[in-house]
Amino acid sequence: MIGRLWGTGTALLVASIILLSFFNYEIPTPLVYLTALAFFGGAGVFIFTRGLTIYVIKRCLGAVFVMWVIATLTFVLLRTLPGGPFDSEKALPPEILENLAKKYKLNEPLINQYGDYMYNLLQGDLGQSYKYINRGITSIIAESLPNSIQLGVYALIISYMIGIPMGILAGWKRGSWVDFSSMMVAMSGQSLPSFLIAPIFIMVFAKQLGWLEPALWEGPTYYIIPMVVLGIRPAAVIARLTRASVLEVIHSDYIRTARAKGLDQKTVLFKHVLRNSLIPVLSLSGPLAAAILTGSFVIEQIFAIPGIAKHLVLSVTNRDYPLILGTTLLFSLILVVANLVTDLLIAIVDPRVKMG
Repeated sequence: MIGRLWGTGTALLVASIILLSFFNYEIPTPLVYLTALAFFGGAGVFIFTRGLTIYVIKRCLGAVFVMWVIATLTFVLLRTLPGGPFDSEKALPPEILENLAKKYKLNEPLINQYGDYMYNLLQGDLGQSYKYINRGITSIIAESLPNSIQLGVYALIISYMIGIPMGILAGWKRGSWVDFSSMMVAMSGQSLPSFLIAPIFIMVFAKQLGWLEPALWEGPTYYIIPMVVLGIRPAAVIARLTRASVLEVIHSDYIRTARAKGLDQKTVLFKHVLRNSLIPVLSLSGPLAAAILTGSFVIEQIFAIPGIAKHLVLSVTNRDYPLILGTTLLFSLILVVANLVTDLLIAIVDPRVKMG
């Protein structure tokens, strides 16, 4: 009972922060601290009471190893690929190139560069950008990442709000017009690329109807089109997966037993079918959340959103080694954390899951 109340309270706090950010209200600092305390405190109690402490420690150690491998491979590949960060159409004088290489220690042996980078990384220093003069990678990420996270969270909410009900109705009404129409919409949403859907939404809702803004990231009217466009494809994936899961659960023995006891259709659907059908959907949530963030590159470019995508694209174009490494490690960390949180959510939804 206490766990449910704690979970409900935490969900309400998170929802309050999301709503305040969506309507561009200033989020009170005490609310942020209270939400963090409720989330991490509840997670810690759950991990301890369910005997998952060793499991989480192992996963964290594994995450550290994965991040080290990614950092090492990315560092080596960037240094061994042809070209350099200061190559351009107009060749710089040798004296300037030598001074730049000395400033950023690019003239030192590769092993020394790697050692310096890993030492600074352990201290939380991602280095200085080669193209943004006198700007640290940490400040660049801190400035642009909140917009990308905001867009990703909104798109993820939209995808679940559309995909789960559509998949449940399609699976529950298998063979009906609801099933066929829902799956047709899902197939269309999964097949059509974002760069095609985005101009259509801009033409209809921004130009012709004038309801929403076509670009930038300055308020609720600017948020709706990008988050819907970004959430359409994940919603289609969720709808198809939910439908398949519902069809599998419906034919289970315990569902036939529930119906034999005389339970009404709503009770069977929401108490038995829905809860067990969400487990495969939750298992997809980690990679899906990371895919939404990494898949927002096109959306951020189309709608001129000042997010992390712009810096990642430009860093690759400019061969800005520290910025490439910083953004790569950031998205890798998001994927690792999302997968861990997903596993814990599965354990919450299905108590039968044991992670020793």
